[in-house]
Amino acid sequence: MGSKTYEGELHHEDANNSVPTKSNAVGGKPRGATLLEDGDGDFDSGDDDDEDGDGKNPSMAGLTPAENDGLEKPKNKKKKKKRGGKKKKTGSGTSATQQSFPPRVPLSQLFPDGKYPQGQIVEPKDDNLSRTTGEELRYLARGHIANDEVLNDYRKAAEIHRQVRHWVHKSVKPGQSLTDIANGIEDGVRALLGHQGLEPGDSLKGGMGFPTGLALNSCAAHFTPNPGQPDVILQQKDVMKVDFGVHVNGWIVDSAFTMTFDPVYDNLLAAVKDATNTGLKYSGVDARVSDISAAIQEAMESYEVEINKKVYPVKAIRNITGHNIKPYIIHGGKSIPFVKTNDPTKMEEGEVFAIETFGTTGKGYLDDGAGVYGYGKNPDAPSMHLPLASARSLLKTINQNFGTIVFCRRYLDRLGLDKYLLGMNSLVSNGIVDMYHPLNDIKGSYTAQFEHTILIKGSGNEIISRGDDY
Repeated sequence: MGSKTYEGELHHEDANNSVPTKSNAVGGKPRGATLLEDGDGDFDSGDDDDEDGDGKNPSMAGLTPAENDGLEKPKNKKKKKKRGGKKKKTGSGTSATQQSFPPRVPLSQLFPDGKYPQGQIVEPKDDNLSRTTGEELRYLARGHIANDEVLNDYRKAAEIHRQVRHWVHKSVKPGQSLTDIANGIEDGVRALLGHQGLEPGDSLKGGMGFPTGLALNSCAAHFTPNPGQPDVILQQKDVMKVDFGVHVNGWIVDSAFTMTFDPVYDNLLAAVKDATNTGLKYSGVDARVSDISAAIQEAMESYEVEINKKVYPVKAIRNITGHNIKPYIIHGGKSIPFVKTNDPTKMEEGEVFAIETFGTTGKGYLDDGAGVYGYGKNPDAPSMHLPLASARSLLKTINQNFGTIVFCRRYLDRLGLDKYLLGMNSLVSNGIVDMYHPLNDIKGSYTAQFEHTILIKGSGNEIISRGDDY
């Protein structure tokens, strides 16, 4: 989930101030400026997408029945039937051995020992091996990704992301509605976690890291289908960014990819994938934001794409960034732009980053689109008396079910809430909740995104969300 920035702004905010106080974290408008918007978002009818990768992952414990048909099955000798019929298996004997399609088997059944696959381990670059004493001390104080339990939670969230996106690669086709696609992704995540999130506190143990993003064509990010807007049908010539997060106990894995159904956009996708992999390569302990950003831009803008007999240079989008991630907070305060910057901020051991890049055939600058993507409680929200009973009731629901996790109107409807917009407007206008808008390049342009979550470790970075699809 990209973090929108303001052009010319330095990207080394204090980590304790992860949400700007002067405006929405990504909205660009003053709080309360568009309080009565109902979540509508507009798409232009763009051109296509080309599915990248088959989504298979050797770390996945079994996939579809069709993929396992060719496996030799052990021969069983016939036995005489005993009276009383078959006994039901109990205990560990009930564990599933492969994932269903769509994915609904809890991951705990596929990994009964509770140990989940690690991501891709990347050896640190030689020039990233030195650390200052201050950074070491901060790492020792932070220390969370060195904790085996926390690391296992991260790996569980990453494996769920891989298995759910495998289903997306295999099943999503033109003609489907974005609402059905989003619900399918989120139903899969919740089923594999074993947390449906319908009881207070359940979704804080495990759930969506933020609402599923399904942005089409010139809309680069932060669109999800919501009540009150016409449903959008995926078209053959659409370019769809699929961006979703999974969290376990607040540890969020944020990963995204782009789907197309026409090879005309292959170079656009290749540019963005190359840029993201370049950003991952340059990440590490003591890596400077300025160096990572410059390398990303150089990789991205070495590509061009021909669409309808016109050649477009692929541009890095300059006012949305990658970001660090904190427990229950998707945008942790540090930013990784996709264009060259003089920001001297360094990555530190023990931090977690979402390394993502966006490329475009447009102008390379995003504006707020119509409607609302979602909402998130400000971690530094002021404590105040709210005169509206509906606002107080809604805030209680937010605290019990989301905390500082970003959510959307579909999630509130799923909990059975209605007539909450007046209360929400009050929370937004009082700075307690931030509002996020869709982010669009110029109409007629095409945008692509790829993203991975990386754990910064001196012994070797772990690209936790890496799969064999991207």
